[in-house]
Amino acid sequence: MNLNNVCIREKIEERENLFLSPLASKSVNTKGRKRYETPCTLRTEYQRDRDRILHSKAFRRLKHKTQVFFSPYDDHFRTRMTHTLEVSQIARTISRALQLNEDLTEAIALGHDLGHTPFGHSGERVLNELMPGGYRHNEQSVRVVEFIEDLNLTAETIDGILNHSYQCMPSTLEGQVVRISDKIAYINHDIQDAIRANIIKTDDIPKESVEYFSTTNRIRITKLVSDIVENSFEKDKILMSDECFEQFINLRKWMFEHVYNNSPAKLAEDKAQNVIKRLFEFYCDELSKTYKNSDEKSVMLTACDYVSGMTDRYVLIKFEENFLPSPLVQKNNDQFLYKLASMNGLK
Repeated sequence: MNLNNVCIREKIEERENLFLSPLASKSVNTKGRKRYETPCTLRTEYQRDRDRILHSKAFRRLKHKTQVFFSPYDDHFRTRMTHTLEVSQIARTISRALQLNEDLTEAIALGHDLGHTPFGHSGERVLNELMPGGYRHNEQSVRVVEFIEDLNLTAETIDGILNHSYQCMPSTLEGQVVRISDKIAYINHDIQDAIRANIIKTDDIPKESVEYFSTTNRIRITKLVSDIVENSFEKDKILMSDECFEQFINLRKWMFEHVYNNSPAKLAEDKAQNVIKRLFEFYCDELSKTYKNSDEKSVMLTACDYVSGMTDRYVLIKFEENFLPSPLVQKNNDQFLYKLASMNGLK
């Protein structure tokens, strides 16, 4: 086959028009990118988004960022990357069953947590207190793909990343699928991790939830996914049945009470937040000394971009380097901090 005479992308777009639901986001109808790019002959616009996210530095760093448990030594605990992959797989299954655009779904899923801090939501909370206007990881995820790494993604992918959080609602069904898949993934895998960490036992899970969902992870996920597909097919909104939604919300509330907010998993939270707070303040001070003509807001934004992008282990390395005594001077290069300073217009 002579690829010079064949546009694979156009054939994929034809298949989308033939086989996807009328409610699906067709790549040929994308609202496009902020900067025009010549279309690829092999991939649709959403496939290009997925590839760009997958190959980004921010995506690679997710493997060393906390999901719930700080810097776990047990390799079987979830990290932010394994969480992202589980969200992606659940979302793809739902999208495929609903005849939605699986490529857009996957792009949104892979990019939804790129803005997460080291130490998970604990890190997010402390930066939210320190930053004027607060800090939200979904907004930082967009900042990562639009500004820090400048991936020039499509409007639909950006919308899905921005609006995946609980209080938001994406404009596409694919984004809505990722939004609900995120919740399904973390509730289910956090139950497994909490049991592994001896924080809860299987017998502790509420009896009503066990009777409805089972104690088995795969059965619970299958029931949730099947309910969503059954109640969302050919509808313009992604839905659960009332009964399933109520059971899911009750299980989620129970997890917040027994794992997320009041458990040994939170014992190191103050220490973790102190690490981030002190490093943030340290870099703000360093930048203020170096860029004397820059305003405080730009300095804080740069320090936030730098610290929030760190992995758990790297933030500890930088803390040790800057705050603990050492017999040797072994300062790591903060070159990216100063690159960010230039990008943010510090002078």
